[in-house]
Amino acid sequence: MLAHPTLDQLRALGLHGMAKAFVDAGDHPDAAALSHAEWLALLRDRESALRADKRLSARVRYAKLRQQASPEDIDYRAVRGLERKLMQSLLDCGWIKQHENVLICGPTGVGKSYIACALGHKACRDNHAVLSQSAPKLFPELALARGDGRYGRMMRTLCRVEVLVLDDWGLERLDAEGRHDLLELLEDRHGRGSIVVTSQLPVDRWHDMIGDQTYADAILDRLVHNAHRITLVGESMRRPRQRVS
Repeated sequence: MLAHPTLDQLRALGLHGMAKAFVDAGDHPDAAALSHAEWLALLRDRESALRADKRLSARVRYAKLRQQASPEDIDYRAVRGLERKLMQSLLDCGWIKQHENVLICGPTGVGKSYIACALGHKACRDNHAVLSQSAPKLFPELALARGDGRYGRMMRTLCRVEVLVLDDWGLERLDAEGRHDLLELLEDRHGRGSIVVTSQLPVDRWHDMIGDQTYADAILDRLVHNAHRITLVGESMRRPRQRVS
């Protein structure tokens, strides 16, 4: 029998999907009816699927999304102003190819981060490089990186991904270094990558939060002018609903 030598060779070559399909097909009662071409197609498809799954898992791990959010699980029934048509359009990921941004605003608990993570997960599925960062942690980390030599490496990492998710933007007013870092980041990414921003503050209050008028004008010009906006309303979805007696 060639089964064991074939399996050993497939595994030695790193063709683990083919090896698994070889065993499964061999145990199937209809396997004898398959032609050589059908056998080869079966092994090829299983190997391709396994490698695609591994690539997706690697992209999701690298993205560091805060929640395991699936586009299929987005709740459109909750009354919070989420437009299904707009979301379906964004989930097609055309905005990434056009290097456009997505701004998601609303009060605490209405699902801003979940939607951002769902968009990030769909981008990973579509073979885009994604990275998620907490805005309140990112800018202090960049300030520390200046002192220990990591600044250039961190900025290159932030600039090279196709989709950068900035979560909880606007919780704290930016200082001078933060304004400079944000403008540099947006300048390097402008026309080359997309940003998803979640914020409790409406966009019309971002100018004041940035602080310096000149910086604010430059930052918002790069961030807002080509952005899709999602404005959520309503009470927190995290609160337990009262039972109806």
